[in-house]
Amino acid sequence: MAKKATPATTTYSPSPTTHKTRPPIFRSDDVDWVRPDGRGFHQCRPAYAVFRTGAVNAASGSAYAEFGNTKVIVSVFGPRESKKAMMYSDIDRLNCSVSYSTFSTPVRGQGSENKEFSSMLHKALEGAIILEMFPKTTVDVFALVLESGGIDLPVVISCASLALADAGIMLYDLVASVSVSCFGKNLLIDPMLEEENYEDGSLMITCMPSRCELTQLTITGEWSTAKINEGMQLCVDALCKLVKIMRSCLKESATISEE
Repeated sequence: MAKKATPATTTYSPSPTTHKTRPPIFRSDDVDWVRPDGRGFHQCRPAYAVFRTGAVNAASGSAYAEFGNTKVIVSVFGPRESKKAMMYSDIDRLNCSVSYSTFSTPVRGQGSENKEFSSMLHKALEGAIILEMFPKTTVDVFALVLESGGIDLPVVISCASLALADAGIMLYDLVASVSVSCFGKNLLIDPMLEEENYEDGSLMITCMPSRCELTQLTITGEWSTAKINEGMQLCVDALCKLVKIMRSCLKESATISEE
């Protein structure tokens, strides 16, 4: 009687690790390389920011922001009475949602809510809102990324802060956010999509510049203490310029309303 053939033993062989191959333009050992859009390492995107309030008539407050190819619109609804099913609260409830439109990225039809960004937006804003002023109420913040041009979250946070101010929500200060990417020994402020895809790490600061208070600090990758200090200084300098633009936008809006 013939013996049954023994099935071959299946073994696991890990696939070779794939590393991102940087295009020549992103060589971290070359101090003379130029960024894809021609900016210097410490130069923000052209005109840095375009802000406009009152973008959505049906909302309590709204704002539109444009940083290079990144375009974001934020709508704020409230304060409005919390639902009866919610537990009583002496302070205001803040709900945040960050979504991408179906045409925001090169791959069409992938628009959806980004829960991680929604959570980070909530953390960035809640420290700036005077929640005690609105007990038993809810404020809803809806951010929609119309076009993704790289490092979208700082744009969303800054735009959301402006929308809250436009809605008349009491704030300790405007919230502004800026990000820096690390490429070897080089630091690039306000990176675009191509740079974001090949970065070694990133550092994002969200703060209330007038109060010199951070509401969020996010770091990815490996950073030395010296690099963190350098990156934070770059961000703080850019934030001071950014918040001036945001305040100017609010003043223009108030002037137009009075007229």
